Amino acid sequence: MNAKMIQITLRKSGIGRPPKHRRTLGSLGLTKMNKTITRKDTPELRGMIRQISHLVEVKE
Repeated sequence: MNAKMIQITLRKSGIGRPPKHRRTLGSLGLTKMNKTITRKDTPELRGMIRQISHLVEVKE
């Protein structure tokens, strides 16, 4: 069973954003600009991405 993976790249800074958005970035491990992470595609992860969609770029 192969889990679908997605790549998330931080494109805009979390500086000046609401604390909830900064906590979401930190929990994803997006700490620096242009950093890319790969995670399993889950409903929980999709919800986090939706919250900060204006800061990140997603590749499936």
